[in-house]
Amino acid sequence: MELVQQYPDISAYLAVGEAVDHDHPLVREVAARLSAEHPDAYSYAEAAFAYVRDTIPHSQDSGDPRVTWRASDVLEQRTGVCYAKSVAYAALLRARSVPAALCYQRLAEDDGTNPVIHGLVALLLPGERDWARQDVRGNKPGVDARFSLGEERLAWTVRPELGEVDYPTLYAEPHPAVLGALRAAPDRPHLWRTLPTEL
Repeated sequence: MELVQQYPDISAYLAVGEAVDHDHPLVREVAARLSAEHPDAYSYAEAAFAYVRDTIPHSQDSGDPRVTWRASDVLEQRTGVCYAKSVAYAALLRARSVPAALCYQRLAEDDGTNPVIHGLVALLLPGERDWARQDVRGNKPGVDARFSLGEERLAWTVRPELGEVDYPTLYAEPHPAVLGALRAAPDRPHLWRTLPTEL
């Protein structure tokens, strides 16, 4: 699948946004700490991936009812669903001048029912021609997402026969349907009932 930039200018994927708030002191502090140990772009991107995937629990896995949507809130409250964790990873990448985009999959149950949108990040490292999608959702039994620039190592591979889709568009900020659901949800149980099912 060929990924398509929503905006042709790469600067859009380095910009500060309402959700991807990498100008926030906490985001900058975490980025500085990670980059002190991982100074080059590749090792920093991999370290930031592991940091978000492994040290910020997915709120469904941990049973946390809080809903976060801004990168700084995800890092401060240390919780989030896939969309929010993706925003945090994108912010950490942009804080170190690595272009980062938000992108999505449409997933479903094994019988094709209950479709839901799943959030990912795509990054463009120096010297690379192609964007590489990453999944910081958080691993659990049956899910083993890894940082990879070559063959994708996402949590899930889409099954087109079940109506699952890899959306090709690379967004600078969360898709409006995703952001709207996050911002309107008073808690995660409510969010689970109002997740977008398609883009």
